[in-house]
Amino acid sequence: MSELVPNQADTFRCPWCLGFEKYIRYHDEEWGVPVYTDRKHFEFLVLESAQAGLSWATILKKREGYARVFHDFDYQKVAGFSQKDIESCMVNPAIVRNRLKIEAAVTNARKLIELQLNYGTFTDYIWGFVDGKPIQNEWKDLSMVPAANQLSNQIARDLKQKGFKFLGSTIVYSHLQATGIVNDHLVQCFRHQEVKRMTR
Repeated sequence: MSELVPNQADTFRCPWCLGFEKYIRYHDEEWGVPVYTDRKHFEFLVLESAQAGLSWATILKKREGYARVFHDFDYQKVAGFSQKDIESCMVNPAIVRNRLKIEAAVTNARKLIELQLNYGTFTDYIWGFVDGKPIQNEWKDLSMVPAANQLSNQIARDLKQKGFKFLGSTIVYSHLQATGIVNDHLVQCFRHQEVKRMTR
């Protein structure tokens, strides 16, 4: 399908997304779009922490399974998970059956609710690190895009101090990219300018 090949100015996509349709749709419709709801932030936190040691493609294929298991990423419900619920997750092939990652999702749901008491919303908390303004990068090649940076280091340290789990600097940077806090679409990608125009 020629329209999926990044060889023309109006159809060029960040090369990492090429491979299968779901990946391309994620790139075209979601990646880099600013997120302003705590539920959507929680969804990405769950998925990104689950990705550790795996490919994002693997997690995308299990995304619908995660939505079912984690009540469409309702962090209030996930925060109430019992040990029995966790054991149920451990035998569910719809998600990555890693105990530490599953327990981290439950812990992070609880910590997100605690954080809301001090910051109002997780959205206000994390966007506060950039004063509410997305960072617009101008990368021309994938080799230029960092896996982590000073900002993700700072946020990861702060989240760890607040008790969040499985959210190191690399995972946090992925979160910043996914939720539009950082625009890391390559400059020649058709989504770069589209995302750049998306402001609150």
